[in-house]
Amino acid sequence: MSRPLVLSYAACGTCKKALGWLGARGIAADVRPIVEAKPTVAELTRWIAASGLPVRKWLNTSGQSYRALGKEAIDAADDATLVQWLAADGKLVKRPVLVHGQTVLVGFRDEAYAALFPA
Repeated sequence: MSRPLVLSYAACGTCKKALGWLGARGIAADVRPIVEAKPTVAELTRWIAASGLPVRKWLNTSGQSYRALGKEAIDAADDATLVQWLAADGKLVKRPVLVHGQTVLVGFRDEAYAALFPA
C-alpha cells in the first residue's frame, strides 16, 4: 500500500504528536503543509465522506480562523458552505488529517492510528 498522506501544520502540537507516533513506528508518510497546500473542495468532499464524520467535526474550533468567522455564522452555514470555507483556509481544518487508502482520520488519537497501523 502507498505511504499515508498527512496534512499538517508545523506549529500544531497535535500534528507533531501524530508525526512522532508514525516516525517511532518506522512509518514513512508524505507530509503536506495544510496552510500552503490547502485541501481542495473535491478532496474535502471525498475525505469527509470517507472519514464518516459530519463536516462540522472537521472544524478546528480552537483556532483563530474559527473565532474570526464567528460561531453564529458557522452555526448558520450549510455543509457546502463549510466545505468551501475549509478549502479556503487550511487553519480552519482540524489537524492532522491522515489519508491512507480508503481511511481518513481527523485529529490524532493513538488508538485510531494503532488500529490503522497494527504493530
